[in-house]
Amino acid sequence: MTAYAELRAQLETLTTEAFRPELAEIDRQSTLDIARTMNAEDATVPAAVAARLPQIAAAIDATAERMARGGRLVYAGAGTAGRMGVLDASECPPTFNTDPAQVVGLIAGGPTAMVTAVEGAEDSKELAAADLAALDLSERDTVVGISASGRTPYAIGAVEYARTRGALTIGLSCNADSALAAAAEHGIEVVVGPELLTGSTRLKAGTAQKLVLNMLSTVTMIRLGKTYGNLMVDVRASNEKLRARSRRIVALATGAPDEEIEAALTATGGEVKHAILTILGGVDAPTAARLLDASGGHLREALAASR
Repeated sequence: MTAYAELRAQLETLTTEAFRPELAEIDRQSTLDIARTMNAEDATVPAAVAARLPQIAAAIDATAERMARGGRLVYAGAGTAGRMGVLDASECPPTFNTDPAQVVGLIAGGPTAMVTAVEGAEDSKELAAADLAALDLSERDTVVGISASGRTPYAIGAVEYARTRGALTIGLSCNADSALAAAAEHGIEVVVGPELLTGSTRLKAGTAQKLVLNMLSTVTMIRLGKTYGNLMVDVRASNEKLRARSRRIVALATGAPDEEIEAALTATGGEVKHAILTILGGVDAPTAARLLDASGGHLREALAASR
């Protein structure tokens, strides 16, 4: 069997690559009917994610435990999957005030692959190992391999290399019994079924990956004390919109008047979490900083210690 024939045979076994004859004439439908069909397809994704919530929660708890010890969260994927990881990683610093090196997105072929396909990059386990070696992984880190098919060498190679370094490994795919899930300690297989356009895994599979990565990073950050209730108290006020949001978050958390909020934010250098603690705990800025440091950044614990 030629390499091409072997690859074709492999693809034909994947749910995400399956052909749907009932949609063979979708291009002849009205725009509204196509949109309705696509919307109905998308509506099935949350249920597929819900079926994997126990596995997702277990992966989050394991990730948070390692990150609490100074570890990093690293995503690794190719094509759409890699872009999803880079997107999620890039949103963590402004949302949770994380260091850019704390949540990292790796895409096969490097930054260029975000907008231009890099031929052959996804087929290399060695490239994944080299990309991760540059990060000097440790047992405190978590590596998430992302691949709709669950067979992408780059994602599998990332997980395999991470295990040799003692890092926690998660494999996120959209096919059952995938090689990626088998390679990882935590396998998450969100089976969304065949795509509207045969093999176009930027559709339902991409949506499923986005939902799971949203959950993985967000709930991990909640576990790490990056929120107070559902308020983003570690938000980084890097522009006027975020500065306004910071004031609103302090107001929602404390109910304090504008003058007190402005004074607290000024005293704490614009740090929302510290400002809330000075108001609710009745402490000064240096004391707030000390209490938060002692609590590992958990505002509720710091508040309890202030009383």
